[in-house]
Amino acid sequence: MDQEMLVDIEKQLNAGMGISTKLKIPIGPTWTVVFGPSGAGKSTLLRILAGLNRSDKGTIKFNGEIWEDTINKIFVPAQNRSIGMLFQDFALFPHMTVENNITYNLSVPKKEKQKRFRELISLFKLEGLEKRKPCSLSGGEKQKVAIARTVIRMPKLLLLDEPLSSLDLPTREALQRELKKVLKKLSIPTIFVTHDRTEAIIMGDRIAVMNDGKVVQMGEVNEVFTRPDDPSIANIVGMENVLIGQIVDRSEGLVYIKVAESTLVALDTGVTGPEAAVCILAEEVILEKGIAPESSARNRFTGRIIDISPQDVIVKLTLDCGFPLVVLITKRSFVDMSIEIGSKLTASIKAQAIHILQHD
Repeated sequence: MDQEMLVDIEKQLNAGMGISTKLKIPIGPTWTVVFGPSGAGKSTLLRILAGLNRSDKGTIKFNGEIWEDTINKIFVPAQNRSIGMLFQDFALFPHMTVENNITYNLSVPKKEKQKRFRELISLFKLEGLEKRKPCSLSGGEKQKVAIARTVIRMPKLLLLDEPLSSLDLPTREALQRELKKVLKKLSIPTIFVTHDRTEAIIMGDRIAVMNDGKVVQMGEVNEVFTRPDDPSIANIVGMENVLIGQIVDRSEGLVYIKVAESTLVALDTGVTGPEAAVCILAEEVILEKGIAPESSARNRFTGRIIDISPQDVIVKLTLDCGFPLVVLITKRSFVDMSIEIGSKLTASIKAQAIHILQHD
């Protein structure tokens, strides 16, 4: 039988806000990302899972062990759940060395303590910093120490509440993949809260999308981000193009949808009309300068650039094709193509890259 965490809870918060959600989380050396906008209830959910807050109603089971059952008045406190939890604040002791911070209050024999400590120092690449104090460490090094202190107790489950959000972008990006790689080696099931789309894609194996206190979709990360269940979820996960159109034809496994004065062709998934939501990831759009030659893409639209928005290593463009189409390209491509406001470009989109949703 697969190990899993079962959650079915309700929690009323202030000002009429609350959490009411169900989810089933596979437990193994996997990462589950809880993703959603600020105020969706992500951190509150994590605190309830940790036993730092009680739910008003419901149950939490971890691998068959009941952690909370409001009907039968069962509540296992945080210290008895064998959970490691890390918030945005590193919370390191400033007067202690790296070694003392990591091993603080670890109640195991000295030989075992040193063994675990040396393993983590090696895994997190902190060799040579053992006797240093937090004030002399970089932000990334402090974060590694904080995580090492959390996992040295070998918890059954690790809960991370946006632990990288206080780091600068280059440090955060470098640490994301390293952190996931290290914790997978330790085989610790991890639930990771974030509101950052890129971080969710990098860090997650599975994703639970939260909105208004509910988990509205859960599944493999790539599936959820490319195939959201409805238009509202498409907006939450950052699907840049969500266009409403009229279904005008179906033929040979394809569906034809009219958006403004243009017709888009997509794989027919059986969505009924008359209206449908057309979802297109910005990175799935191929841009070519001017009027490009024919290609295998069924969807080709010529338009003019009406907005340019640089974002780190990419540039977000909005193309007026009779409807607004958002496109992402690299800064190198942006420069090579000499793109400016008013530039005429051709956008190509393959039929299989378009996700069609019911629109009521």
